[in-house]
Amino acid sequence: MPARSTNWAIVLGLFALGNLANGAWMLVAPEHWYWNLPARVPGTGPLNEHFVRDIGCTFLLLGALLALGALRPKWRLASLVVAAAWSGMHALVHVYDTARGLLGPEYWTIDLPGVYGSALLLIVVAGFAWRAQRNA
Repeated sequence: MPARSTNWAIVLGLFALGNLANGAWMLVAPEHWYWNLPARVPGTGPLNEHFVRDIGCTFLLLGALLALGALRPKWRLASLVVAAAWSGMHALVHVYDTARGLLGPEYWTIDLPGVYGSALLLIVVAGFAWRAQRNA
């Protein structure tokens, strides 16, 4: 496997592992996830185990799609675009809810690494993948 392909596999594999781990945690132990995720989830409203599990399914599916992109280069760009689109939309929901006061102003910094940072990173990586595919 060429080094360039190996690098892409590692990047997508890391994204996949993060999503798979978070999704599994949400499905197996939604109450533990709710109270222990560093993002101060309890400040967003009361625990709804069913809803946490629903979102856990989304994270598992995104993780599986990113793993597919890591293992199969022809799926790389599509998996990154879907993950970046979901992550970007998720970040916009957080911007909207914080801007309108549903979440306190402290959520601008709380959400910076896990919500906004990860969305931006996925969008940038998807852009690099698009450029690499276009230039291949």
